[in-house]
Amino acid sequence: MDHARRNALKLVSGSFVLAACGVPAFGAEVGEKVVGDPRTGDKTASDGTLALSFDGLLRSRVSLGGKPLTTFQSSEALLLESRAIDAFAFSGHAISDLQTPRHGAARRHTLSGRSKDGVEKKVEVTFFQHLPGFAVLQVHYTNMGDKPLEVAGWRNGAHELADVGGLWSFSGATHEDRRDWIQPVKAGFDQRNTLSMAASDYGGGIPMANVWRRDAGFAVGHVEPVPRLLDLPVARTARGARVAIESTQAATLAPGATLSTDRTFVAVHTRDYYAPLAQYRQFMSGEGVAGPQVPESAFAPIWCAWGYEREFTMQQVIGTLPKARELGFEWAVLDDGWQNNEGDWHLDKKKFPRGDQDMRDFVKAIRAQGLKPRLWLAPLAADPGSDVLRNHTDMLILDRYGAFQVVTWWNSLTQCPAYQPTIDYYVALTKKIIGDWGFEGLKLDGQHLNSVAPCYNKAHDHKHPSESVEKMGDFWLAIHKAAREANPNAVVELCPCGTVFNFHNLPATDQYPTSDPLTSWQVRHKGKSYKAIMGNTSSLAGDHVELSDNRDDFASSVGIGAVISTKFTWPKDTDKPMDKLPPGGFVLTPEKEKVWRKWAALYKQHMLPKGEYRGELYDLGFDQPEGHAISKDGSMYYAFYAPSWNGRVELRGLGKGKYRVRDIFNETDLGTVDATTNTLTARFERFLLVQATPVSA
Repeated sequence: MDHARRNALKLVSGSFVLAACGVPAFGAEVGEKVVGDPRTGDKTASDGTLALSFDGLLRSRVSLGGKPLTTFQSSEALLLESRAIDAFAFSGHAISDLQTPRHGAARRHTLSGRSKDGVEKKVEVTFFQHLPGFAVLQVHYTNMGDKPLEVAGWRNGAHELADVGGLWSFSGATHEDRRDWIQPVKAGFDQRNTLSMAASDYGGGIPMANVWRRDAGFAVGHVEPVPRLLDLPVARTARGARVAIESTQAATLAPGATLSTDRTFVAVHTRDYYAPLAQYRQFMSGEGVAGPQVPESAFAPIWCAWGYEREFTMQQVIGTLPKARELGFEWAVLDDGWQNNEGDWHLDKKKFPRGDQDMRDFVKAIRAQGLKPRLWLAPLAADPGSDVLRNHTDMLILDRYGAFQVVTWWNSLTQCPAYQPTIDYYVALTKKIIGDWGFEGLKLDGQHLNSVAPCYNKAHDHKHPSESVEKMGDFWLAIHKAAREANPNAVVELCPCGTVFNFHNLPATDQYPTSDPLTSWQVRHKGKSYKAIMGNTSSLAGDHVELSDNRDDFASSVGIGAVISTKFTWPKDTDKPMDKLPPGGFVLTPEKEKVWRKWAALYKQHMLPKGEYRGELYDLGFDQPEGHAISKDGSMYYAFYAPSWNGRVELRGLGKGKYRVRDIFNETDLGTVDATTNTLTARFERFLLVQATPVSA
């Protein structure tokens, strides 16, 4: 069985439960091609899992496995300045079977209608055999009148899911306050979730929004191969929660002209948001947007010198390397502070008085300890006073009024990733770092790296201002290619500082950290989100453990299959911190050393990042305690989290036969289970990590 088919079946069994619903699979409808209700005249487009029923005004209702999830609602609309055109008298429904070159067997429903305003609407709904419960929508609006129509935008997939025992949401957009990506939808909840710039250096994300309840959920998003400046609003309503995908791009629709929306998707599922997000990744892989196969070293534990912050000394960093190696860490990352400024990226003469030779010698010192060297870099930022800003102002992004885009953290200006001189500048820098200095990896860091604003700089000769946004991924591909050409095993890490990772940067990224988490909860739900979009090709890192709860929660990284990472200092903390250090600082005390050593050994023993994360098995919103599962080498690994727990835990996803269960952190046996008797009574504080091994093994 091929890999894609196996994943599709897993999603069906774990999330859509087709067999349990007794619903026909894709293409198994009986009777005439046009499916409808003879009593009401409603027309239905269905793959046997997801059904979209359209009434006489082309309003639609969503069903999962034959069970309606919504009422008939004005799901697709053309937006004017003061109103929406959302009622179209039904005029036709046709179905065609397709064999698509990228996605295989598909079935397309085309429904048409006309509004009182003289606008003709055609809704194309396409189902794919390997993606049950997932449909791609594109809507075409034609002005059949004799006057131009001023359009303010369009809306697709707008539906309200009723609240029956609570609602949760996943929002794939970036927010400047770095809020949780997964939140309960309570009274007053209202997020616009723009994929445009939410602030001067915060933008982009994963183009999906999702609302779910205990029994079912509904997701929307877009499937274009480049980023789009769309919004994914989620808001609490009197009955439940409303979700949609919207464009706010104004246009004039001349008589006879047609406006076509971006390709968007709708999906239904059970349990949390993981299954539709994984399906989105599968679809986009067919569109050519997929993660690279990464070097083995991308799964090695990481020590980073950021504990010493910007005012580090070379003696501090080099002096800590033996301790990092002794504890089992394999990467040594030199972070922010090695450079003279952001933009020129020359070496700081105070730390590297002999320039390039000192940096080469430093890299050799890392290797002498048996560690791999990685260097921090924040491309596309140019500081005031830097030579590159003074000599190459042509590289900068400019808005329609000629103003700059600001990178707030470094008080820098943003360079345009779609301008060839900018690309050439950073390709040359990458080749120097990897090929000349000898680093084996790059840590690309900064929230501004996720997305940029539309660029109106006339020197760039863009075809349209949004080219800067749409070609961001090409910029990263150029960096990735340069790194791999200099060293075929180079690892490129992209850390967009607290933001939701821009999905379209995926092909150029070998490793994702959970990106400046504010809590362990963020480590875990960001990790689950990344696992959904990267599959089993790339590497997830838990970011510095010092950012987790109690600054020591390795369990949240290990349990979700993330690479462990730390920024400990040794034998003492920096005496020049940028801000006040947390209680106890980052210094590795003898007590901490025992904990760090144990987790590093446990991580290496089981190497869970090399397993298959089974995110469809547990619901982060409704399951208690919080659960995660990983399949590896015939065993199932489970991680459960709660402040304190004394009760039953369920081990889902077991195969045939009996399994011996062991607490791998405390090294205690917990008994045997099987697929039908799969619960244990457990008592733990903070976490429980268990391995279920087939008895025959």
